[in-house]
Amino acid sequence: MRYRRLGTSGLQVSELSLGSWLTFGKLITDETAAELMKLAYDNGVNFFDNAEIYSRGGSERVMGRILSRMEWPRDTWMVSSKVFFGTGGKLPTQVGLHRKHVVEACHAALQRLQVEYLDLFFCHRPDPNTPIAETVWTMHQLIMQGKVLYWGTSEWNAEQIKEAHAVAEKHHLIAPVMEQPQYNMFHREKVEREFAPLYDTVGLGTTIWSPLASGVLSGKHGTNAQQGTRLTAEGLDWLREREWNEARVKAVNRLKPFAADLGLSLPVFAIAWCLKNPRVSTVILGASKTTQLAENLKAVEAQDLLSRDVLDKVEEALKGERLSTW
Repeated sequence: MRYRRLGTSGLQVSELSLGSWLTFGKLITDETAAELMKLAYDNGVNFFDNAEIYSRGGSERVMGRILSRMEWPRDTWMVSSKVFFGTGGKLPTQVGLHRKHVVEACHAALQRLQVEYLDLFFCHRPDPNTPIAETVWTMHQLIMQGKVLYWGTSEWNAEQIKEAHAVAEKHHLIAPVMEQPQYNMFHREKVEREFAPLYDTVGLGTTIWSPLASGVLSGKHGTNAQQGTRLTAEGLDWLREREWNEARVKAVNRLKPFAADLGLSLPVFAIAWCLKNPRVSTVILGASKTTQLAENLKAVEAQDLLSRDVLDKVEEALKGERLSTW
């Protein structure tokens, strides 16, 4: 494993990390979740990503039980939570980024994860109903209380992040350190263009998610989405409609020879492509099987095989309609 600084902070996070969205407490057993976390940890992964909304709090409870049972030294790993969606309640006090929900969500996450503090705490979406200043002050206070170490955002836009930093600078508060955007060969606009000025001006770090575009870049989906995957899972029709289409399947087929020429599986190739971007602090992996995770962890070394010539070929292969957010 290799490690990168989280933006310009002093915190070093493993290049690959493990997330629990759609898997922990939902698509896999607790035993499989434990095996995945152990495999990741044994291979140098030091960051485990979670959120209040994942399985309506169930994902954090599963991860908390595993962390408690593993008894790994607390100074060898990091865990996150995210606040905005709540755990299923629809009342205005149960969602959002206002002080009441942020504080209560933090306390609830600490209990579910069975930890004394959150290493990373993300604002899962921007909240149009809450002034950004209120959220910045609340996160600063949680850090001062020792309940959170670093805070950041997820799927915010550049202007919202800049406003948060402006508030923090004006009032001498702790500013957000990281953003968690989707990033892969099909989703590039935010990381590569919109956020470009922020890496140097505010020292933004990125904990990117969905490096395989919800499995589309794994190469296992053809003219029909493969059964037994997240794209065909009950209640995830919106995900299939957003990520899977004929143009992308054709692009994936054009990418397969590049991976094969390097002796890599397509998933490893796609994850390694994400790691080639120095603005990526860590790539969050999702997995439902240990064999899948073990394979994808190879991307750390595989990134060295992606030369400028290979990257140029990828750019050419990705040209087409409905491929990306460019």
